[in-house]
Amino acid sequence: MNIALVYDIARWEEKAIVEAAKKRSIRVEPLHLEVQPLTVGGRLPVEADVYLQRCLSHAKALSSTIALESMGARVVNSSKAISVAHDKLWTLVLLSKAGIPTPRTVVAFSEGSALRVAGSLGYPVVVKPTNGSWGRLVSLAEDEETLRVILEHRVYTNNPFLKVHMLQEFIRKPGRDIRVFVVGDEVPVAIYRVSNHWITNTARGGRAQPAPVDEELRELSLKTAETLGVEIAGLDVFEDPERGYLVNEVNAVPDFRNTVAVTGYDLPGRIVEYLAHATRR
Repeated sequence: MNIALVYDIARWEEKAIVEAAKKRSIRVEPLHLEVQPLTVGGRLPVEADVYLQRCLSHAKALSSTIALESMGARVVNSSKAISVAHDKLWTLVLLSKAGIPTPRTVVAFSEGSALRVAGSLGYPVVVKPTNGSWGRLVSLAEDEETLRVILEHRVYTNNPFLKVHMLQEFIRKPGRDIRVFVVGDEVPVAIYRVSNHWITNTARGGRAQPAPVDEELRELSLKTAETLGVEIAGLDVFEDPERGYLVNEVNAVPDFRNTVAVTGYDLPGRIVEYLAHATRR
């Protein structure tokens, strides 16, 4: 069998996937979107049993997956899964409906309503965009005046998505959150992302440390992945002192360099083995 690797930038992760496939005598066909256009409903640009979506750009990941699916390709993750996972609001709505614990979240569509609802959540409140990654454009309002300034900047930014204000309760994490990886029906590895700052993303300076996966976390992660339809994903999970695990976000094209570095777990190999198994079913 062979795998098509769909990418825009060849990072450490993409190179590691290629090396893992070589060790298992699995051929990888590179599909570099910077040079390869895709014809809707046309012929597949490369022959492969499965296409692994690894674009850094969400827009390119979603658009290329939609185009490849129009040609009959089996893409992991699917266009719907990528779209749902990238939309933080859509993610939380589906998780909430499935009974999966998440932080309390309110969506406001004006400055006035956002200021009013913040009081019911209680300060500090987290203000975040409905889409994005790496903790970008996520702010913490300690009080009403700070929130007013944040909202004013959002409203006058030339981005229609920032006119929708997603407010979330501030979870008093123990100086860390958990990034959990799901591959198929397994939860093979997880890390703590540790930081003195309330934003713990490793892209923002958080330190990766190995984290255990207990049965509760495993079941929660698998249910989350099933609810959103993701086959390979990285889940961001908070530890609330009273409620326990809360699922905050899901990444359908997750980074994993730091995870491999601190745990030694061969996640690229596990991804390749999953894809090989999935094509034989």
